[in-house]
Amino acid sequence: MLECVVNVSEGRDARLLDRLAQAAGEDLLDVHTDPFHHRSVFTLVGTVAPRRLTERAVELLDLTGHHGVHPRLGVVDVVPFVPLAGSSLADALVARNEFADWAAHALGVPCFRYGPERSLPDIRRRAWQVLAPDTGPDHPHPTAGAICVGARPELVAYNVFLASPDLDAARAVARDVRGPHLRALGLAVGAHVQVSMNLIEPDVVGPAEAYDLVAALAEPERAELVGLLTERVLERIPVERRTELDVGVERTVEWRLSQSLDARRRAWLHSRGQAEAE
Repeated sequence: MLECVVNVSEGRDARLLDRLAQAAGEDLLDVHTDPFHHRSVFTLVGTVAPRRLTERAVELLDLTGHHGVHPRLGVVDVVPFVPLAGSSLADALVARNEFADWAAHALGVPCFRYGPERSLPDIRRRAWQVLAPDTGPDHPHPTAGAICVGARPELVAYNVFLASPDLDAARAVARDVRGPHLRALGLAVGAHVQVSMNLIEPDVVGPAEAYDLVAALAEPERAELVGLLTERVLERIPVERRTELDVGVERTVEWRLSQSLDARRRAWLHSRGQAEAE
């Protein structure tokens, strides 16, 4: 099974977000929305729901009037395929390449591929300057921009808000904690600042370690998990710290999958009972 964590450049219009969630259907496990980032993270499973969501987002959203603190290249900004149990990075690469070809030909949206050959930050730095899209037109879609389509191992998106609203301090902390297992940016979020992190090797630097790295340099206000994590990553975190770190069993991919499967099973049994009654 593949996980797909689609990052969409819309975080404020609840009606639009509801329409996007409806397009994703029953393969949607979680939606995390941030109005200051003006961004939403849709956690999906499989390869069909990401296409349905992307098609609807390209139809409904317009990047030309978009303003948010998070960098972005398109209305559907990032589409990473992640192998879960029973699948491999090779499977994710196939899904990535097929999605990029589909988006280019069906939607006319150029796609930059990332994964083993280059990183997402590389694309953000070089796109449209020295780096051309891998599929689709050689120029941005007029309203949808471009899509960064990836294949990668598990990653945890994690934010730590600082007690002081000093943006320069947040940027300094981000610079100091950044390393081979952790990417970080210091961002202003409304009246607050945060160290926004991608834990790219969460078995080495997970939420607890990332939080402690930040806390050693500045007083934290609170932590925020963006999207979901896996049971394996959660098990490394002491139970007594989970509330502080904004994690828990119900925030795992496995728990959400079990709930989704239970809901589908109940719906099937209900429809079967109705058919038999008729």
